[in-house]
Amino acid sequence: MSDTDWVDPRTQIQTVVMLANGRLAGRSFASRAEAEAWARPEEGDQVLERNLVCDCDM
Repeated sequence: MSDTDWVDPRTQIQTVVMLANGRLAGRSFASRAEAEAWARPEEGDQVLERNLVCDCDM
């Protein structure tokens, strides 16, 4: 794929961690598995997937 090939932005999904205080973690994750390994669900963290177009949780 070259830099000029079009990519449907609706397929661009970002994995994030929402901390127990409701804020997003200030880092990015390469995969959901990486985010789940980093998150602390026992403290209230949640792993979310967001569509970059509408910036909404999936």
